[in-house]
Order: sequence, then C-alpha cells, then structure tokens
Amino acid sequence: MTSLRSFLQQSKQLVEKRLPEHIQSLQAPEQLKKAMLYSLNAGGKRVRPAIVFATLQSFGAPLERGVDVACALEMIHTYSLVHDDLPAMDDDDLRRGKPTNHKVFGEALAILAGDALLTYSFQLITSLEKDSVSDKQKVELIHEISRAAGPAGMVGGQVADMAGEDQSLTLDELLYIHHHKTGDLLTASVMAGAILAEASEADCKLLRQFSKELGLIFQIKDDILDVEGDSSVIGKPVGSDVDNKKSTYPNLLGLDGAKEKLSEHMSLAKEYIYGININHSMLIGLTEYIANRDH
Repeated sequence: MTSLRSFLQQSKQLVEKRLPEHIQSLQAPEQLKKAMLYSLNAGGKRVRPAIVFATLQSFGAPLERGVDVACALEMIHTYSLVHDDLPAMDDDDLRRGKPTNHKVFGEALAILAGDALLTYSFQLITSLEKDSVSDKQKVELIHEISRAAGPAGMVGGQVADMAGEDQSLTLDELLYIHHHKTGDLLTASVMAGAILAEASEADCKLLRQFSKELGLIFQIKDDILDVEGDSSVIGKPVGSDVDNKKSTYPNLLGLDGAKEKLSEHMSLAKEYIYGININHSMLIGLTEYIANRDH
C-alpha cells in the first residue's frame, strides 16, 4: 500500500508539474504570469489537491482525472493568500518564508494576479476533456467550488473574520468564520473528488459532514501553531493572531481546551468516514496529518 508520505509527494508532483504549464500557456502579459507563478510556486503543503486525490483514490478512481481540478482549487487558494497578505487585509511581509506577492510586484499587480488566478480556475474546469469529465460533472464542480469560494463561503468568512478583530467572539461566531473562511474550500476539495468519482448521494452526504470536521481540524491546528509553532518551520512569525487581535480557539478555550476540541473533531471526522464503504486509509491518514502537522 502507498504510504501517506509517498502519496503526498505524488500529489504534490502532479500539481506542481501541471500548474506552471497552465500559466505559461496563457496569452497574457508576461509580468502578470510572473506574478501568478511567483505565488503558485512559493511552496506550501498542497493540502487541497491532496484531498481531491485522496477522495478519488478512496473510490478507486484514477488520480489523473483530478489533476486539473486540483490545480484549479490550488489557484483559488493561492489567490486568497495573495489578497489576504495585502496591506488593506492582514498586511503581511512574508508568506512561506518568502516576501509576499505585493512586496515583490506591487499592490496593483498582486491584486490583478489574484483576480487572474480566481477567474482562470473556472476556465480550467470548463476546458476539461469530455471523455474523462462530463458536462454535468463540470457544472456540478463549478457550482460546488464557486459557492465555496464566494460570498456564502470563503469571502464571507473573510469578511466575518475582519469584522471580528478587536472583539471577543463567541465560540459559535468563531465556528462560522472557520467553517467559511477555511472549511468551505476544503469541503469543495472533498466534494470535487466525490463528483469526479461519481460517488452516490448517500456517500456525498457523509463526505460533506466529514469535510466540515476536517475544516475545523485544519483551522484549530492553525490556531494552535500560532501559539506554539516554530516560525522558521511555519514560514511566518508566530503570534500574528494575537497581534491582529483575532479570536482563536486557544484564546477562547485555552491551549489545552483547543487541543481537546481538535481531538473531538478528529473523532467525528473518522466516524463519518468509516460510515462509507470505501478504502478509508488515505483520507484517515490525511486527516491525521492535518491534525499533527508542524506548519
């Protein structure tokens, strides 16, 4: 059986080979393509592509079927980081240990590079080969991903996050932010794999519940790392949530309470996955990796 480490490496290689090919083939200004590639090539865990591939593998579907959709999701994730780092948002100088996009290309081009990554991601999905992805599946993918990335999803979560600065949020308010700012795109990654694998409606329902737990696991771990992580490993200073006066799980529940919540959501995620008749190993392994990561 493929180990999680080799699976993650394979997933990473698949998208990191294809991403620059897509951008370089564009009929667009070279400086725009450089700015897009700068952030796409800045590294990162490639968690969203790995989730697409792990879901496909769980249903016995070929990984190649999901490469371009995984690239589209990574483009959307990267656009959100480019915009999050801007002075009007989080005003960060470093991302993954490198200068942020606007520090290298200027604010205007960073904004446009983010815009380009977002819009091109959907063009990429519409361009998928018909012999591997049907038109119906394309529409389902676009609906799922656009909802997750839009005002009822990631963008809405970001707005709520900004509005929550300098305020003491309740746990329910924090849950709303985490579900939408971080969780919805992770859910879209799971559901994209399910759509491509032609999963049943019953399986999709359980996968959606699993993915909501996965999103909370991801964000709670991020909150914990901001308190006790190593900045040289994370690639940005720790304590930024405190500096930005953001409510987090450690702030509301204490560090031990946050870790207890992480464990609770891990148990629920596993319960949902084990309710589906699939090869569970890679999705469970990926969930544990997200919960136990150091960056």
